[in-house]
Amino acid sequence: MANDEKGAGIERLAQPENSNIGKVIAIMSGKGGVGKSTVAALVASELARRGYQVGLLDADVTGPSIPKLFGVRGRPSAHGNQMLPPVTESGIRVMSINLLLDREDDPVIWRGPLIAGVVKQFWTDVMWGELDYMVVDLPPGTGDVPLTVLQSIPVDGVILVTSPQDLSRMVVRKAVNMVRKMEAPLLGVIQNMAWVECPNCGEIIRPFGPMSADETAGEMGLSLLGSLPIDPKLSDLCDRGLVEQYSSEAVGAIVENILAQGSPETE
Repeated sequence: MANDEKGAGIERLAQPENSNIGKVIAIMSGKGGVGKSTVAALVASELARRGYQVGLLDADVTGPSIPKLFGVRGRPSAHGNQMLPPVTESGIRVMSINLLLDREDDPVIWRGPLIAGVVKQFWTDVMWGELDYMVVDLPPGTGDVPLTVLQSIPVDGVILVTSPQDLSRMVVRKAVNMVRKMEAPLLGVIQNMAWVECPNCGEIIRPFGPMSADETAGEMGLSLLGSLPIDPKLSDLCDRGLVEQYSSEAVGAIVENILAQGSPETE
């Protein structure tokens, strides 16, 4: 992205045909390995659990994991010139490049402009229907796809996912600065993998050090939406494609904080 690239004057895409999407929330991270896709899946699942109609757009084209997390397989069906997104057990409508590949482990070896074009098509060429929320799982970093989404899709808020490491905090600042240059609203920060509880004694262990989540968010001038632990139960459910069966007080508190910033019904 050019240093002087701004969000002003950008022409964003209209609502997809045969669809009415309420709020669009993009989940972003400065680097990989912080559990961004899992957080996106948890936010979408908790919103659906509360009765909202939810869509989940997997914009991480070269590293898609959303279908695996939800156990969704098979190609989308067609409706005229649009695709119908598969629906998870809890009713979340999902679109991902992995649903269009012959095998889920086939690599996507494309250049940036082609990938960005596919992400746009996941907005324009999919019949999302009536949605209260669309969650967009962005690839890590500040490359073509995050730029395309922030420029093209009417994003109502961006959530940054980080871990307590100094390295992660440094890199996420780059993502924050990018979002601000694009003049997109920042909803706040979610700190993932903040602690793990010993199954034997209940001691709280902080594998990445005693970093303060409030301090991390405060340094970037953002709200802390919440912190999540390393939970073996969650890992097991994700491996089995059952992520939407996971719930916790921590996830619930995060979604409460998101909803407090405005839901489709209260605006």
